Amino acid sequence: MEEIYVDMKPPKAADPKRSRNQTGPRSSQRSFHSVILCLGLLSVFLLVGLIVLGVLYRDSAADLSATKENLTKERDRLQTLSKQKKTCPAGWKMFSCSCYLLSNESGSWNKSREDCRSKGADLVVINSAEEQTFLSTFTNKPTWIGLNDIQTEGTWMWVDGTPLTQSYWSTNQPDNGGGSDQWGEEDCATIRNSENTLWNDLPCTSYLQWICEKLP
Repeated sequence: MEEIYVDMKPPKAADPKRSRNQTGPRSSQRSFHSVILCLGLLSVFLLVGLIVLGVLYRDSAADLSATKENLTKERDRLQTLSKQKKTCPAGWKMFSCSCYLLSNESGSWNKSREDCRSKGADLVVINSAEEQTFLSTFTNKPTWIGLNDIQTEGTWMWVDGTPLTQSYWSTNQPDNGGGSDQWGEEDCATIRNSENTLWNDLPCTSYLQWICEKLP
């Protein structure tokens, strides 16, 4: 029995170098192919990205160019309009940005307003001390302006619907006739009175000249 065990030899161990030599080339080849594939995919993605960016840049540049062109045209249009000399119709006088016309006839306040509106205007609305000074030299006698308190006594309104905030009433005016039945209700305003160039209230049925105002 002892001899049998002595004669038996252990199996030879696998040569590690040989194993490496058998698997190494295949593994390296697969890794190389994987790297090539990844690089190829990366190149494709980069190319697609560059194409997308190029398209977006082209569209943005076109939009920017169109916007710039439109702004330039609008600027040129506004400059042309601002350079155009605005004039008033024949017989009208210009002051500041408005045209004014003193009527050749006399009539009630309502008739005067109808006449102004038939001319594309309305009775004058006085907005500044400069306009008041101009209009006081525009006429030399009491003349209708676009101011009244017809709707509510004591609440004076301009014909454009704005309330009176800056006034140029003569002393003790408006007085609504001073409470005398002789004159009746005085609900319409004039520029100038018998004493000065300030405002006065008179019955709206009085026959006076009037001042129309409109834009050029």
